[in-house]
Formats: sequence, structure tokens, C-alpha cells
Amino acid sequence: MSKRWIIEPPWEGSAEAAARWGVSPLVAQLLFNRGLGELSEAESFLAPRLKDLYPPARLPGAQDAARIIAEAVRGGRRVVIYGDYDVDGITGVAILWRVLTCAGANVDFYVPDRIQEGYGLHPEAVRGLAEAGAELIVTVDCGVTGVEAAALLRERGVTLIITDHHLAGPALPEAAAIVHPRLATDGAGAPASSEYPNPDLSGSGVAFKVGWAVAQELCGAERVSTEMKDVLTDALPLAALGTIADVVPLVDENRILARHGLTELPRTRLPGLAALLESAGLSRGTVDGTDVGFKLAPRLNAAGRMGHARLAVELLTRADTARGREIARVLEQSNRARQTVERQIFRDACERIDGRRLAADSRRGIVLASSEWHPGVIGIVAARIVERYSRPTILISTNEGEGQGSGRTFGSFDLHAALQACATHLTTYGGHAKAAGLKLKTSSVEAFEEAFVDVANRRLMPADLVPGLRIDAEVPLSALTLEAVDQISRLEPFGQGNPRPRFCTGWIELSGEPRCVGEQGTHMQVLFRENGAQMKGIGFGMASLAEDLKEHRRCRAAFEPILNTYQGRTTVEMKLVDLQFPS
Repeated sequence: MSKRWIIEPPWEGSAEAAARWGVSPLVAQLLFNRGLGELSEAESFLAPRLKDLYPPARLPGAQDAARIIAEAVRGGRRVVIYGDYDVDGITGVAILWRVLTCAGANVDFYVPDRIQEGYGLHPEAVRGLAEAGAELIVTVDCGVTGVEAAALLRERGVTLIITDHHLAGPALPEAAAIVHPRLATDGAGAPASSEYPNPDLSGSGVAFKVGWAVAQELCGAERVSTEMKDVLTDALPLAALGTIADVVPLVDENRILARHGLTELPRTRLPGLAALLESAGLSRGTVDGTDVGFKLAPRLNAAGRMGHARLAVELLTRADTARGREIARVLEQSNRARQTVERQIFRDACERIDGRRLAADSRRGIVLASSEWHPGVIGIVAARIVERYSRPTILISTNEGEGQGSGRTFGSFDLHAALQACATHLTTYGGHAKAAGLKLKTSSVEAFEEAFVDVANRRLMPADLVPGLRIDAEVPLSALTLEAVDQISRLEPFGQGNPRPRFCTGWIELSGEPRCVGEQGTHMQVLFRENGAQMKGIGFGMASLAEDLKEHRRCRAAFEPILNTYQGRTTVEMKLVDLQFPS
């Protein structure tokens, strides 16, 4: 079934703005669609500058945290960085570790086991760190809900600093400093709204700002030493990896970090990161957001999903070239194992959904549980289930009376709020509106499923389940010149908040016959024509539409423009997303 196309209205000022900004009208329309109608906004978006990053002093808690960390470094106190096991946490830990190591700190890191401990600041873990001599613990990408662990550390005289960006609970942990882009405190330990201009800073972005603030504190000036400046420059690719992988909006200073981090990535001086690029086949040329999402992030995440994330942290911190290549090989193997397990779970889940009619019109949410599913992979599979069935989905891995779940949302459905509404059936839960995790007793799975589906049925209408396809503009094929499509690359990196540009055509004609291509013939290659212009199109996984296209001979196409270079000649082609046929 064709998706519901949502086409942005044409901007009457695109031609004038294009001349003023020095871009094609197509790019001017794209900038306008992203809320950038003023010259200064467009210029800063097209050419983001590091000097436009907000000073660390503006980030709530950053100056207090920097002062405490600098005092600990000067006093030789034992510092432990406690980070999350995903890419955002891994890279954030590496950023702070590198800054503190440069300062000569007595510093180590700790990352919880994804399967045994799960997400967050754990009382048992911090008790062990305290007993091992930790005097200051700094969290990265976690901790804002760790009230119990914070109390334990306070009793043992261990200083705690929390750096996080996740949703807080009703009360904040007692800590020496809490660094969070969305939070200040009301003076009584309760969360209060922050006025920081970028509330969507990632966990690694927060760590970068804290590292910058620590460098300023240690140098005694806003302008840091050359040595520290080099460390922070080397940290930009790490911040970019975490920012892109965590799917935060790639606008404002997130865009600055991502853009400059991707620029620095191919020439990184970090041996482990260079080994990761080599393993992913990205050691030459440029690296874009798609490379991060599909090649680099999965390898780093595989460490925690299939083994332990500390291996990935070692890669980005202590590893030399030889050790980096060794770890990169292990991560490659882990990622391949993850892909195999993912395919198995996805196939099993789809069979259950179809067999039990769990995606019927009367069920607008999906909950499935199995003792045979690997808990480190179910989040990825949940995302694929959402893509196939257009419903918010929770998958749960059960073991010895306990269940560990991971969910992904669909459309505007707030997953975290839905879990909050079902909290009586859960042991713990946390996350974001779009992705969340939970724990519960196996005996509560059935009641939770009923409650979650009920929430989804009440908050989603049938029309909400029809996938929407956002389209930037309807364009004639003649508008897709080499120059215009090449200029689109200036909008990179694409992601949340800055989606990859997508266009649609009017009614265009089929030229020749569509061809089914690929090893299994699942892709479709076509040639379209419109008013004398011709353009090739490739539809991955769209071979099933070939017969409809042969029958109708004309269609409207939704697509992403791509540049294809073959035998030294570059042409514009269409990466097909959807087709509409005459009724």
C-alpha cells in the first residue's frame, strides 16, 4: 500500500532567497522547510562554525562539575568515569577520559554489563567502586534517576557528579553537581527547567562540554592550552559518533559537533578509532552520517549487545594501533553475530504477530516476550517491527522469572509516557519518547501487554497507523541538475531534525521495461521520462511493484536524489522510496 504523502508547500520566496544565498532554488526550499528562512540562519546552517558552540558556562552544572573535577585532579584523587554501554555513553566516557588523562589524573572507567546490570547507575556497582578506592565518580549518559546509588555513595563519602541528558524522575539524586541540558534544580532537589538553548544535547555532547569546562578550569582561562585544544579537537569525532548514533536532532550545536566531528574523523589521531574506520572500510575519503549509522555505530554497539562494552571503551581510550586492530576484529565478529541473531528474532516475532493477529485493526500496540530472545538485540528488532507493522512495539526477553524489555515508538506516540501509564506492572523503566527500556516480573507480562495495548488504542487513531511520507517538494526531473544535487550535500549530516531530502514527481512516463536486479531479484531498476528529460531510478526491495508499473506505464515517484559515478561520468539518479499509480 502506498504511504500517505505529506508534501511541503512551495515557498514563494525560494528564487529570491536562492540568489541571495548563492544556492539553487531547490536547496533554498530545503532550508525553508527546516525553518531557516533568514540569511543568517541559512548561512550558519550551511557553514556551521565551532566558535558558535555555546560556552560550557551556560550548561547547567558544568562549571561546578569542572571545579570539583579539577580539584580532584590536582589532589591526585582516584576518579572513575561511569558510562552507559551504548555509542553515546561509550564515546562520552572516552572524551572525559582523554581530557583527564591529558591533565595527569588518576582516572579509570566503568561500564555496566548490558545483560546482567542493565541501564543506569547501580547501587551494587558503585558500592564495588567505592570499596576499590574510588573517591570521585562522574557519570556519563546516565545517573539522573540514580537516587539509591547516590545515597549509598554519600554514606561512603564518595563524591558524585552526574552528567546526563535523559528524562529525570520526580526527585533528583543528591550529587555534588548535576550537568544536564534540560535541568536545573529548584533548590530543594527537585527537577526544574533549564534555559540552556540546546535542550537536545546528547550524552557525548554533554561530556564534551564538561571536558571543555575542565580544561578551562585547569588552564585558568577560557582559552585552553595548545595541548588541551588538541585533545578537544581529537574528541570532536567521538562527540559526532555519539550525537549521530543517539538520534538527537542534528540542528543547532548538535549539527556543529556532528559536522566538524565527521570532518575530523577520517584523519583521526586516535589509534583505536583509526582501526575501527579501517575495519569498516572507511579509512579513506569522507565519512557521512549514513556511515556512522550503518557501519561504525553498530560495531561499537555490538560490544555491549553481544559481550561487554568495556572493550569498545578500551578501543577509544587506551588501545594502541595493534590492540586497536585486535579489538576492531572482535567487534566485527560480534556485529556479524548480532546480525544473525537479529534476523532470527525478527523472523520469529513476525511469525507470532501474523499468527496471533497482533497487528489487527483493534490492536494499535505490540508486546511480545520470549525466553529465547537475546536481550542485547531486541531493541533493534523492535525498530524493525515498528517499520513493518506501523505500531509502537515492546519486545521482552525473559529469564528465570525476570523480563528485560526494549521498545520503539511509531509516529508521535510517546513511548515513555505510555510506560508511565503502565508503571504498576513494571519493576523499572526509562528512556525517551521514541525509545525506552523496562524490567518486569515474567508473571506481569500478560497484564502489561493488555495495559500497553489499551494505552495505544486510546492514544492512536486508525489514521495514525498509516505511515506518513514527508516530502520536501514536488519537482520536475529537469530541476535535478548535477549542480543542484551536489549542493544538497552541504546540508549533511542528515538525521533526526534534518532528514535526508526527499522529493516527488508529477506524473511521469516509464521508458522501456523495469528490470528486477540483485542476487535474489528483489530490487527494481527503471528509466523514467518527463518532457524530454530522462532519469534512472533504483527501488531497493521494490521488485514487487514492477508488474504494476508495466501495467500502468506512468506513476508519481517519491525519491531521494543521488549522484552515481560510473566510468568517470557522474549522473543524477533517483533512489525510489514509494510509487503512486493512477486510480
